[in-house]
Amino acid sequence: MRPAGHGRRKRAPPRALAAEEKALVRETLNSARFADRAPREVFAALLDDGQYLCSAPTMYRILRDNREIRERRDQLRHPAYPKPVLVATGPNRVWTWDISKLPGPAKGAYFCLYVLLDLFSRFVVGWMIAGRESAALAEQLIGESCVRQQIGRAQLQIHSDRGAPMKAKSLYLLYADLGLLPSLSRPRTPDDNPFSEAQFKTLEYHPTFPERFGCELDARSWGQQFFHRYNYEHYHTGLGSMPPAAIYFGQAPALLARRQQVLHRAYQAHPERFVKGLPKPPAIPDEVWINPPGSAEKARSDAQELQ
Repeated sequence: MRPAGHGRRKRAPPRALAAEEKALVRETLNSARFADRAPREVFAALLDDGQYLCSAPTMYRILRDNREIRERRDQLRHPAYPKPVLVATGPNRVWTWDISKLPGPAKGAYFCLYVLLDLFSRFVVGWMIAGRESAALAEQLIGESCVRQQIGRAQLQIHSDRGAPMKAKSLYLLYADLGLLPSLSRPRTPDDNPFSEAQFKTLEYHPTFPERFGCELDARSWGQQFFHRYNYEHYHTGLGSMPPAAIYFGQAPALLARRQQVLHRAYQAHPERFVKGLPKPPAIPDEVWINPPGSAEKARSDAQELQ
């Protein structure tokens, strides 16, 4: 004997949408007009157009049944940005820049610190303290720094994150006028601009960094002392324990040779103290990368060069 109800087709609820109606709802939600909007916004916009397809919860349910809630939003809000790959083989080949906030005289008050950093040497080629973030101020700093460092056309690549001043149209016009090659980090990816981030961390952890700056003039006075010490007296571990200025101005090879002479004399005086033989000073890097290519990418690049 068959169980009750066996073999019977399950009837759709009388209020359920037909397959054609569900397809229309999906098509509307994923259209170019509505792909970036939440279903509740689409529902309201359709009502304003004099159209009703279904309720907002039903729109959510249809998207959920088709696993499109996250997909359609991620495709619009998180497009595929190219990973920046930059290499500097000498000074004034790549500059990175960013803006950080310095604490002002009261809670909620702050000053904006703009810093231009040479990637190869970590030398600060330009900096500015102002009361706000502004593309115009960034243009002034970059333009003056390029003139001061005698940057030629197509010589320099300049890299930053995607803050509003960094993406300003007027700034890109300046890049074109100066012959600079722009580069941008991916959104929410601090590792795409690691050297500027690290420089700000060095600044904030410096023993002289105050809890608050009394005024903009106070901040500038502190910055003049800090950046001079940073460029000319800070022994950078990533630069073979050289000051950035020694690398930037080409003094590092002579300084490295003098260090080697000192170590050689120490070795000759007491060779028994150096169990690994003649010591060598820390090496100076030949190139500095942001996002160095992987082995597969490098092999592909090498193959292309041989063609």
